Amino acid sequence: MAREKQNFGTESLGLLLRKQAIPASVGILVMSVYGIVDTLFVGRYVGSLAIGAITVNLPITFLISSIGMAIGIGGGSVLSRAMGENNHGKVQRTFGNQIALTLSLSVLIVLTAYFFQIPLLRLFGGKGAVLEPALAYFQILLPAIPALAWSMMANNVIRAEGYPRIAMFTMIIPALSNIILDPIFIVGMDMGIEGAAWATCISYVAGALFTLIYFLFGPSEMSLSWSCIKPSWSLIKEISKLGSVTLARQGTISLLSVVLNNSLFAFGGEMALASYGIVSRLLMFVNFPVLGITQGYVPILGYNYGARLYERVTQISRLAFFWSTGISILIFILIMTLTEPLVRVFTEDAVLIAMTVPALRWVFAANPFLPTSFLGSAYFQAIGQARRALILALSKQGFFLIPLILILPHWMGVDGIWWSFPIADMGSAVLAWWLLSKNPYIR
Repeated sequence: MAREKQNFGTESLGLLLRKQAIPASVGILVMSVYGIVDTLFVGRYVGSLAIGAITVNLPITFLISSIGMAIGIGGGSVLSRAMGENNHGKVQRTFGNQIALTLSLSVLIVLTAYFFQIPLLRLFGGKGAVLEPALAYFQILLPAIPALAWSMMANNVIRAEGYPRIAMFTMIIPALSNIILDPIFIVGMDMGIEGAAWATCISYVAGALFTLIYFLFGPSEMSLSWSCIKPSWSLIKEISKLGSVTLARQGTISLLSVVLNNSLFAFGGEMALASYGIVSRLLMFVNFPVLGITQGYVPILGYNYGARLYERVTQISRLAFFWSTGISILIFILIMTLTEPLVRVFTEDAVLIAMTVPALRWVFAANPFLPTSFLGSAYFQAIGQARRALILALSKQGFFLIPLILILPHWMGVDGIWWSFPIADMGSAVLAWWLLSKNPYIR
């Protein structure tokens, strides 16, 4: 373990980025395939309304579980820099506080959500014929959300320890579980939307159990002792400051979902909601290499910044930018060339296909700009500059996309919603480039 950590500061940066990014990309790819398979089975064997029901549930699920992601990423930044400084005591205390925060907050939020199920679903666009299947799905899934929050936290800790392949399996195991269980529950047992919910619920628990086994019996140096779990207010403050960037981003994404789903329902009905369900699955699926590079970049950057190896900070940032931008251009070409065949994978509904094909092209129109905003936010979060990271985390959804979705459809109808995406992508990329250009290690 010590040798592998030391390699963050000495090994070839291209090799390091590949070692970190490829497992992260594979994990995200498998998670994306799970989302596609879930939508495919639900769309083909339950119906278009069921796609809308899952589309309504998804942002609520990830808003609650993003507590774990925020604590994982915020604490991961603290861990990476503490490892670079060889501060073993701080590493252990940070992990203990991550455990306490993740479990207590996620359970508390889930218990609160039980009392507001229907208002929550309506807020996120669960209206009309979509509400009933959305509620059936939500009631089954809700108890398993703390397990998802734990997995999200643990994934970032494992990555910060220097075990990207093990971190990859924290994503692969729940995804494969879901892919296996979906046809059994939805088709074989004819459980419909409830079958999709049970498959997802079991997959979250499977992922959490895998990470627990890793910490107890695997190569991890993290301790699960009660002494480390004792709250340290200075560490909680540091984790929260950096984690608030992720939480703010996810909160803004959830606010976007409220605005977006309600606008889609108002200007295009249930079919527009189902259309975005397909687009959003493809958005994550085809961008998996860019997301993987971003995840792989963060621990390398954080370690070298903590070790004051600033030339390597510059080099790894440049490398990550060029790799991810090149891949984004290839993704753009792929989507524009194969739009209709990709949509037809999910549905045979002619009306839904006719609506989704142009929507997909508009949403991906500025895809080559994505890496700049992704890497910009990751850069400032990794080096501990929470304010700039927060600005970039909020920029696409909060500063550009939400206002555009509130304005454009009144003149352009549902097309105005789709046009909002490329404008927001370009605006957030320009802002990220401007902030990065002021940093001495980006050139």
